[in-house]
Amino acid sequence: MQIGPYTLKNRLIVAPMAGVTDRPFRVLCKAMGAGMAVSEMITSNKTLWHKAKTLRRADHSGETEPVSVQIAGADPAEMAEAARMNVGQGAQIIDINMGCPAKKVCNVAAGSALLRDEALVGRILEAVVRAVDVPVTLKTRTGWSRDTRNALTVARIAEQSGIAALALHGRTREDMYNGDAEYETIAAVKQAISIPVIANGDIDSPEKARHVLDVTGADAIMIGRAAQGRPWIFREIQHYLDTGALLPAPRVAEIRALLLAHLDELYAFYGEYSGCRVARKHIAWYTRGLYDANAFRQAMYQLEETAGQRQAVADYFDLLAGRSERLDYAAADQARDAA
Repeated sequence: MQIGPYTLKNRLIVAPMAGVTDRPFRVLCKAMGAGMAVSEMITSNKTLWHKAKTLRRADHSGETEPVSVQIAGADPAEMAEAARMNVGQGAQIIDINMGCPAKKVCNVAAGSALLRDEALVGRILEAVVRAVDVPVTLKTRTGWSRDTRNALTVARIAEQSGIAALALHGRTREDMYNGDAEYETIAAVKQAISIPVIANGDIDSPEKARHVLDVTGADAIMIGRAAQGRPWIFREIQHYLDTGALLPAPRVAEIRALLLAHLDELYAFYGEYSGCRVARKHIAWYTRGLYDANAFRQAMYQLEETAGQRQAVADYFDLLAGRSERLDYAAADQARDAA
């Protein structure tokens, strides 16, 4: 997979997710096999650039190349300036957000709301491409609504504007995350343009990854929600693509060590107060569907200090280790869905 001058080690990319793909998570996913990870979106609103949240999102220290940073906004000039600012902060690839369905983003005419104005789409893409000397990528959806799917038009605009690669989530903004992803639309876009296309949506297992690559012809796949609490999914997918065989379920001891290391990175990155609170959602994701997990989480949510939180996690995984050597998350998902 090639994006500008960067050759990725594989075709597996971590989707940008607000509140999730911070530096600790990106570094972890890359270590677990992802070829690239895209940052949380950084606003083009200059008044927010010096806020603590934006400064953390622009922190790429220690991250392996290439560093891909997503920007969001609706004004071509502001987006161009945001691109230049982030390149100055170390971004090696700029990604433009035209896919976020969140109301607070769409209400300011950014994210997937831009799909309602194809002329503006073109102006933004051209302005950002001209503004920086690094590759610019685009993440988008199949359209604003089911009645106004315009992925093919937007894809052609992107190619003509000099976009280096296109990531397409196979849903409209109206769909949010409901229903099945439209892989046929991704396949049609891949056939229509010559730049790399990255398929996104509902890729939650090695078998599904193989299926999506086959049916869309995409150059790469982008994984979001399925990596929450399971960053080793990239290792599992790559092994399956290489061999056709599934890896064994992860050992409890490995996941215990992985999660504790992740917590340490979160605590160092966010500090005592915020680190403890940000960690809660990650712990919940790592433990979903596991033995007595609900009781554990309810107790864990009450803890206000990182030391106590970390010890509670260690003790819980010690309990799991006493029950089984490996954690079968697939079985846990099936049991939860059947309940």
